[in-house]
Amino acid sequence: MAADFIKLDQFLKIINVVRSGGEAKLIIRSGEVLVNGEMELRRGRKLYDEDIVTIEDTSFTVHIST
Repeated sequence: MAADFIKLDQFLKIINVVRSGGEAKLIIRSGEVLVNGEMELRRGRKLYDEDIVTIEDTSFTVHIST
């Protein structure tokens, strides 16, 4: 069974916003990442289908395949 979520740092790597977990940690901790319109500082934040992640002025919608 596939997971019904993905962690924020993994998602940022998949969409090629960052190249590593360390880079993801820095961008998240700097307050540059919004999840569903709210600042998110936890790199382990669980994202679910249809969550919206925004970095700068670009938004990405999470799609979980099950």
